[in-house]
Amino acid sequence: MWENEFSEIAKALKASEIRELLKLTQQPDIISFAGGLPNPKSFPVNIIGEIVNDLLENEGAKMLQYGSTEGVNSFRDALAERAVNVYGFKNVSRENVLILSGSQQGLYLLAKIFINPGDVVIIEAPTYIGILTAFQSYKPSYVEIEMDDYGMDTTLLEEKLKKLKAEGVKPKMIYTIPTFQNPAGVTMSLERRKHLMEIASEYDLLVVEDDPYGELRFSGEALPHLKALDTEDRVVYLGTFSKIMAPGFRLAYMIAPEEIIRKCVLAKQGIDLCTNTFGQYIAREFVRKGYLDKHIPTIIELYKEKRDIMLDSLDEHFPESVHWTRPDGGMFLWVTLPDKVDAEKMFPKAIEKKVAYVIGSAFYPKRDHKNTMRLNFTYPTNEQIKEGVKRLADVIRAEL
Repeated sequence: MWENEFSEIAKALKASEIRELLKLTQQPDIISFAGGLPNPKSFPVNIIGEIVNDLLENEGAKMLQYGSTEGVNSFRDALAERAVNVYGFKNVSRENVLILSGSQQGLYLLAKIFINPGDVVIIEAPTYIGILTAFQSYKPSYVEIEMDDYGMDTTLLEEKLKKLKAEGVKPKMIYTIPTFQNPAGVTMSLERRKHLMEIASEYDLLVVEDDPYGELRFSGEALPHLKALDTEDRVVYLGTFSKIMAPGFRLAYMIAPEEIIRKCVLAKQGIDLCTNTFGQYIAREFVRKGYLDKHIPTIIELYKEKRDIMLDSLDEHFPESVHWTRPDGGMFLWVTLPDKVDAEKMFPKAIEKKVAYVIGSAFYPKRDHKNTMRLNFTYPTNEQIKEGVKRLADVIRAEL
């Protein structure tokens, strides 16, 4: 009835591939590796209960009121302090921090203030599907940089930037998840992190560092954030409480140069006026009282066991012609099947066997790379991981 009345932007909107696939996995007997869900066992329910009771008694009127678009000042101060003391960021204060209703909102705001139709955005291949969703209305042109076990290939990035410069094209930004990347699970090496920042400086580019999983390291050496290596104020950092406290709060934050924060504030005022104040006060106390730093090791212990079980199960059951990443943290690993196998066509057969994954082509703007899939190991039970990998191995063998 209303199709002809929709705007051009609305007509161009497409459903999230993952959200649509997840509808097929809601049957209780399906073992799903498809979602990106934290495990409910990781939620600090009792601590949050204590914080809420204390806050309602002492600051109830303030936490139940509207807040400023920028966020609760004391919460912004706590995040700025932690960014400097824990992450090693330089010259971060309240004015550099914007509280978001999830990191996805941060991506949408950055698209809104930076992207014109046809602008070039550099992304990893594969990339987080959320950026494709957030940016789709603004119709950018994507330049994809392949990855290996050490993250984005920055040599290839440099080559592509040289070609773009020769064509008179300057990209608007580089988007990366350098630590435990979604969907691939790989981590950018220190050498490449430094190289990326050198390239960004040479070509005068904005870098968007998305960091949902950086604190969830199970093995390997911790590496500095890109923002910690940033000496020219050209990195926008996105952090979130969804993976280290609870996703239901829809709380995240952006750390960026003041001029970018100011523009994002103006754009955010047209979306939701302010992020929920109630949750901000709770997260502030969770940070300030040291609960966060004490809680993260318990999440790591839970997820490390699940990662190890999945890797052991893959080693035991998957055919030799199949390859997968071995992440040092985060929530996902990436499976590459032989070229002749189409994971999208295979998906209904997996559902028949009561196991689900996310098709890899969903993480590419052009929907190529059909022989890939993403597996999540944080949400299923340990027994479900073992049984689900067995079922998936059977499906793959039948396809081969």
